[in-house]
Amino acid sequence: MRIGIISDTHDNLPMVEKAIKRLNKEKVNLALHAGDYVAPFVIPKFKSLNAKLIGVFGNNDGDHELLKKRFSETSNCEIRGRFAFIDADGFKIAMLHGDEPQLLDALTTCESFDAVVHGHAHTTDVRKKGKTLIINPGEVCGYLSGKSTLALLDTEKKEARIIQI
Repeated sequence: MRIGIISDTHDNLPMVEKAIKRLNKEKVNLALHAGDYVAPFVIPKFKSLNAKLIGVFGNNDGDHELLKKRFSETSNCEIRGRFAFIDADGFKIAMLHGDEPQLLDALTTCESFDAVVHGHAHTTDVRKKGKTLIINPGEVCGYLSGKSTLALLDTEKKEARIIQI
């Protein structure tokens, strides 16, 4: 399964649109968003994604109730709160924003997941810790690093790569 991973879109609509185009071009089967959409007006943009999107809240997401409402109005999108467990054809993924370092560390060291996906740091990271693949796709918005990035995860090969968009 090919999974597209994004985070930290921070209301940057032009970059969100570019990220969606790239995910569609890569023919991902599933997309994950590790939080920090910020405002609810971003969510309808994901209607043009040709895959299901599962997301979690980040520390900069404002009105959670309105964000939930926008997600419910977008048929291919689902928000799961501050944490999501995703079983992608037997490949177990834990996803959170990453602004709670002790929780992130516990999830990455327990070796209960094939992958731990997070954002928050606005930096890219793909590495193994024991049997767990740790993936931070960086930031779609490009505000802090100057680079707009996403990650592609191949669950069969158990590897991920970062793509600049």
